[in-house]
Amino acid sequence: MIPLSDDQPSATAPRVTVGIIIACVLVYVWQLTGGDAVFYSYGFIPAALMGGRHPEPGLAVVAPWITLFTSMFMHGGIMHLGGNMLYLWIFGNNVEDSMGHTRFIVFYVVCGLAAAMAQAFQDPGSQVPMIGASGAIGGVLGAYFLLHPNARVLVVIPFGFILHPMRIPAWIVLGLWFVLQLVAGGGTPTEGGGTAYWAHIGGFLAGMVLVFVFKKRGVPIWNTRGPHLSVPPGFEKTRWDDRVPDRQEKRGNPFRADPNRKHFNPFDDRK
Repeated sequence: MIPLSDDQPSATAPRVTVGIIIACVLVYVWQLTGGDAVFYSYGFIPAALMGGRHPEPGLAVVAPWITLFTSMFMHGGIMHLGGNMLYLWIFGNNVEDSMGHTRFIVFYVVCGLAAAMAQAFQDPGSQVPMIGASGAIGGVLGAYFLLHPNARVLVVIPFGFILHPMRIPAWIVLGLWFVLQLVAGGGTPTEGGGTAYWAHIGGFLAGMVLVFVFKKRGVPIWNTRGPHLSVPPGFEKTRWDDRVPDRQEKRGNPFRADPNRKHFNPFDDRK
């Protein structure tokens, strides 16, 4: 399945998500001018961090721990870059919406670090550079899985030469993605190059845990009522749990406004 879009509305501009995409694209263009040497200079090499054995000492231009950060913005090819940025564009804006810009930056980086370490612990002696935003994006997918499970994701499923579009709940799309990572990670040797499946797994699990820490207060987990605005427009700093029931509203309004605080009322159509 190839995701194309979702129907989950966003109330705030995804500045951080767009910024990360632009940064990754610019870094990829820069990579093209440096050749394979940049992978050994700025890619994350588990053996260099955990054993102090860099495969190319002459290319070690930064400390090994710094490569944990630089590797998140590097990619091995245009398809690698395009696939990662597509997933980030579709799912990142809503997670950013639920956390706020600053918290989302920290969340994204921490998920990327957790993903890198998850892969490193599988093969701490690996001298193969690990690059890509997949681990951090896996954290975004894990958070989205819990925040908006019933959002509909437009995907295309190839049947031979025919691409069949379908709208599928996010919990199925992302749950299937995670299961595939588990299957592939369990059946792929950790030695040598290839896809860092354990980074995907580690990032996804980290995102599922950290979303409870980074989401705004009152933003619901596992919303079963369908897509909704994570944060209402113009009320980015208003807590969801400030809204209280009003059973006396004749127009069917389930919320009562507090005169001392601004509130968002999605059911009030009065001008």
